[in-house]
Amino acid sequence: MVKKILIVSANPKDTSKLRLDEEVREIQAGLERARKREEFAIITRWAVRPDDLRRALLDYEPEIVHFSGHGGGKYGLTLEDNAGNLQMVSTESLVRLFKLFKDKVECVLLNACYSEEQAQAIYQHVNCVIGMNQAIGDEAAIEFATGFYDALGAGRSYGDAFDFGCVSIDLESIPESCKPVLKLKDNCNNKIDSYVISDNSDDKRRVEQLEASLEKHQNNRYFDVNLLEYPQGQVPLDSLFYIERPPIEIDCNEAILRPGALIRIKAPRQLGKTSLLSRILNFANTHNYKTPYLNFQLVDIELLDSLDKFLQWFCRSISEELNLPDKVNHFWDDITASKSKCTNYLQRYLLNEIKNPIILGLDEVDQIFKHPTIASDFFGMLRAWHERGKNNAVWQKLRLVIVHSQEVYVPLNINQSPFNVGLPVELPELNLEQLKDLIERHGLAWDNSQLQKLSNLLGGHPYLLRMALYEIARGRITLEKLEEIAPTEEGPYSDHLRRHLLNLQENTELQAAMVSVLVSKQPVVIGVSEAFKLRSMGLVKFQGNAVTPLCNLYRQYFCARLGVN
Repeated sequence: MVKKILIVSANPKDTSKLRLDEEVREIQAGLERARKREEFAIITRWAVRPDDLRRALLDYEPEIVHFSGHGGGKYGLTLEDNAGNLQMVSTESLVRLFKLFKDKVECVLLNACYSEEQAQAIYQHVNCVIGMNQAIGDEAAIEFATGFYDALGAGRSYGDAFDFGCVSIDLESIPESCKPVLKLKDNCNNKIDSYVISDNSDDKRRVEQLEASLEKHQNNRYFDVNLLEYPQGQVPLDSLFYIERPPIEIDCNEAILRPGALIRIKAPRQLGKTSLLSRILNFANTHNYKTPYLNFQLVDIELLDSLDKFLQWFCRSISEELNLPDKVNHFWDDITASKSKCTNYLQRYLLNEIKNPIILGLDEVDQIFKHPTIASDFFGMLRAWHERGKNNAVWQKLRLVIVHSQEVYVPLNINQSPFNVGLPVELPELNLEQLKDLIERHGLAWDNSQLQKLSNLLGGHPYLLRMALYEIARGRITLEKLEEIAPTEEGPYSDHLRRHLLNLQENTELQAAMVSVLVSKQPVVIGVSEAFKLRSMGLVKFQGNAVTPLCNLYRQYFCARLGVN
């Protein structure tokens, strides 16, 4: 019996370009050279609209359905409308559709970002469904599809084919093999056609090679010392060492698709705020949104003495990020108020010139907190823009992502600032499972006792953990030696710890509060202002209304430096 594979693809013109033709070409080429090639027939449909999908299922009644394109998390899958633009198809609609073909369709492969939710839902009616639990790059998606269909063409089961797809990603040293997710019913007979491969078969040799490689990569999945990154600043988009903290990434990606969205990210330094921001902007790029990024650490101090000069810098910086001519002088007169000039610049020029949504990433806005007058006017303006986006189609194109470390101590009217609206995101530390994943990505085969020792010393602080694992993976230090020297000037954290110490010594009230925390072996209640400031510095964590040192490293270091017995 010939199994029909229906490949449907969609790449709306208002979304980022995908290599869909290459994916289909590799699938076809693999099956054409496969030993069981006569048992499969491929049907392709491009630029698929919802009606096209329904009709293709009716016309061909395929056993395998393969979707290539964009996914939108809980919003569904991205197909095209009659004009070739984006049209979302909801998860509920997909479930109802596949329910009508539950006696025919054996396997559904959703080769699209964030498609696990759809896969889980369709799994009610289809025995084998594959989705992606995160964003997945073109290269990884193509490798997975190639490995999957190569295995089917060799007579392997759907479950085996999934494993071959994952190992194909691994073999190309692409750090995304954990992103495909398989939903497979245990009682399903999912063998394509079992057979015996002759001893001299090329297929057998290829299978044996892949299985050996799979075993190798499972034992030491991520390790390549040449890929180790020194932990500093933003974690690159293609890094092995970025650990997602569900459901934060998915929540942010879903939020940024909403008209007039506002996301505010707060966490102490070096907990991953900018790394998360970069991934939100990258996700927005996949939807063909514009993503200007401003870091307020780059603002010249003299500009913060004048609201008018500051807002001119703000407008010029956005224009530059959007690769648009600077037209600030056209909107800046001597009569109109500064906030009105800035607002007009956005509305009449930038939002009018750019047809797609603009995601404005504002990093390190803490710098503005030090200038209360400017902060009050600037953040009040951002709040007004967000409110306009609730009803005004032009302002719905503007979406804000605001990142800061410190609490908002400036005297802002809470109803005239953006800090009590939108999606609040407070980055947590890594949990033990995430820490275990990070350890494995550094090529370290540790037992639970070693994991616990590292956790006891450093908690779940991403930067501290990555620094430790970097040094250990490079063979420069052992875990035991790290425990010994970490809280000293000999250890890898000397600069980090010294900076915190100097900041404490500049503020006698904060230093006294920190001493109170260190003296107590139990979480202790201190002044509200001091508690939040110490948390903003990343030195303590809350347990209810009480605080305790963030980790034992900080307790040991500051006890020694501040004379606490």
